[in-house]
Amino acid sequence: MIRKVSGYVPGLLGRITELHGMYYYQHWEFDLFFESKVAIELADFLNHFNSSRDGLWVAYSGEQIVGSIAISGRDADTVGARLRWLIVASEQQNKGIGKRLMREAIGFCKEAGFKRVYLTTFGGLDAARNLYEREGFHLTIEEKDSHWGKTVLEQTFELLL
Repeated sequence: MIRKVSGYVPGLLGRITELHGMYYYQHWEFDLFFESKVAIELADFLNHFNSSRDGLWVAYSGEQIVGSIAISGRDADTVGARLRWLIVASEQQNKGIGKRLMREAIGFCKEAGFKRVYLTTFGGLDAARNLYEREGFHLTIEEKDSHWGKTVLEQTFELLL
């Protein structure tokens, strides 16, 4: 089940951070730098959450959070709305959860009247890239970067609405 978050949810910040920390450590050897970056930026997003411009959706299996996606609309009028924190727990992947989360987020952007949605990721996340491209995102920038805590081929994808 996917729920739109409209207020404080106990454990949400920790669980989304945990999902990112575990996945990216296991598959990419990202360390404390990355996990703390997720926690800090997600906490800032939640502390400044404005339901008229921001959205957060969480996927549940029973009472357990197994996925998330967010839209930060803070800069929607200038650089575009930013899609962030898309993650699905490893044991829940390939069940359509990512696709459903993505559709909720894009629908929100359309309803909000955003003209551009973008996301940053890095090369090698092939399943995620396939999802982005199936939903209409196009690669616009690709360059080496180390702000993830290690050097990767950072990619920016955009969707014009």
